[in-house]
Amino acid sequence: MFGWEFPPHIAGGLGTACYGMTKGLAENDVDVLFVMPSASGDEDQSSVKIINASDVAVDTMTTSVDEFLGKVQFVHIGSNMVPYVDPQDFKTVVEEERKRQIKSFRVQYGQKYKFSGKYGANLMEEVARYAMVGATIAMQHKDEFDVIHAHDWLTYLAGIGAKKLTGKPLVVHVHATSYDRASDDKVDTRVVDLEKKGMEAADKVIAVSDLTRNIVINRYGIDPDKVVTVHNAVDFSGRENIQVERGVADKVVTFLGRVTYQKGPEYFIEAAAKVLKRCDNVRFVMAGSGDMLNRCIRHVARLGISDRFHFTGFLRGQEVQKMFALSDVYVMPSISEPFGISPLEAMQTNVPSIISKQSGCAEILKYALKVDFWDVDAMSDAIYGLLKYPAISALAARCGYDEVNSLKWTAASAKVKKVYESVL
Repeated sequence: MFGWEFPPHIAGGLGTACYGMTKGLAENDVDVLFVMPSASGDEDQSSVKIINASDVAVDTMTTSVDEFLGKVQFVHIGSNMVPYVDPQDFKTVVEEERKRQIKSFRVQYGQKYKFSGKYGANLMEEVARYAMVGATIAMQHKDEFDVIHAHDWLTYLAGIGAKKLTGKPLVVHVHATSYDRASDDKVDTRVVDLEKKGMEAADKVIAVSDLTRNIVINRYGIDPDKVVTVHNAVDFSGRENIQVERGVADKVVTFLGRVTYQKGPEYFIEAAAKVLKRCDNVRFVMAGSGDMLNRCIRHVARLGISDRFHFTGFLRGQEVQKMFALSDVYVMPSISEPFGISPLEAMQTNVPSIISKQSGCAEILKYALKVDFWDVDAMSDAIYGLLKYPAISALAARCGYDEVNSLKWTAASAKVKKVYESVL
């Protein structure tokens, strides 16, 4: 299994999902070798063996570099298009470029590469190198696994390389697509190409919701017979009930997630302003960080609600549970959310939740209130209703708790195992 992150060091829901899934697969008698770019050593390896790609030298794939580059043609991310060259010269230039690639690759061959495992400026370079190292690891362990499973676009190239070199079947897992992360005119075409490559090379594609499955089929042109929906679950084993002391008597309404366009933070702010016109014993919290954080702070100031609105920055681990324990209502107003694990975590802490109809988890949650992300009037009404009518919030909390507790990773992983069996 190729992943990019694994708890406790995570940036979002991908690491959480990988953790729950590997535990669920262990309970279904599936052994997992989990490869990640940069392991810290403090990961829970009770149900998974973690391989740190930063510890592996690129030197064992095949007898010759030329053969390796022949099989894994995507290692060099770039274009062979050269402007202002006639067809005869173009052939020569491309051939020289190919020789240069092999030469520069030979220099790196046998070296280790220290991955950051983050989502920084040199992400594309890391993705390409991870493909090389991933292919190496697959060759080293090829007698130990039957199926290759790659999570999200960052690891698709590693999955393709492993498939080409070992001949083992590939399953790619789509947790989000470029069309979820940005509006149509702002998608990164390089990422779209990698996503499409991965989906086309895969023997099966797992989508985290029917919403995502439809995007995979319609936007990427993938054969519907190849795409299977397996909804995520939630893992709260080993989480104790956290007792927190409130410093205020006010009710608390929380947004928890990356503060980016996809998550709809500005709709939450607009709804908050509407609720505050109707009741004053309430505070709003935006927990998380992201590229829209400063813009959201200015938005709150412009609306004149700064004294009732709090920004916590990024929360991790126990801080997340403390935030849920302090909350009376949880809101996820995502514009496009392939699944969305955070409302499940909120509901498991007895917090009534409001989610957008544009989220994958809306397909399986009966006891979360659902609104269109853009409908701030409906969103503010839902918040107001849960704050003002104890019977509604008690019902949502009680039934929501029972509902999410039935969504176990063991059951979700059994479906993933069936996908593995179908490609073998």
